[in-house]
Amino acid sequence: MKKNFLEIGKIVSPHGIMGEVKVYPWCDTPDFLAGFDTLYFHKGKDPVSVQQARVHKNMVIVKLVGTDNVEAAQALRGQVLYAARAYMPLEKGEYFIQDLIGLSVVDADTGEEYGILSDVSQTGANDVYHISKPGEKEKLVPAIKDVVVETDVDGGTMKIRPLKGLFDDAD
Repeated sequence: MKKNFLEIGKIVSPHGIMGEVKVYPWCDTPDFLAGFDTLYFHKGKDPVSVQQARVHKNMVIVKLVGTDNVEAAQALRGQVLYAARAYMPLEKGEYFIQDLIGLSVVDADTGEEYGILSDVSQTGANDVYHISKPGEKEKLVPAIKDVVVETDVDGGTMKIRPLKGLFDDAD
């Protein structure tokens, strides 16, 4: 099931003395996180208005309404920030990593279950999917069209066609 609120970053420290916080972004670019007027704490339950946000050295410096001093900013350290899915449209064939985690990964031709998609590494060239199955070594799958045949987030499955030799030394 798709979540209505998605994790978008984590507050790592205060920035300055005026209540700004430094946020480590969990999105493709820090600019994306800097573009929201409202963010949320506690899995979307507590909205907070963004007074201003700017990118600084691959981090985002955020000034939240009501956080006016370093003590208030310090109290937010470690908090995860969420954004509403409704304000993050995707193109066809694009997915949020959070929606992919937990998908059952099966062979597109035989139906063999390889395991559960447990993590995604972003390598720059292409993402790499981590497939876990109890009692077996983790399998790594490149997220490319030649391998990933179908992704059905609503159905909870991903169909793949492994390249020849991909899983030869995975067992």
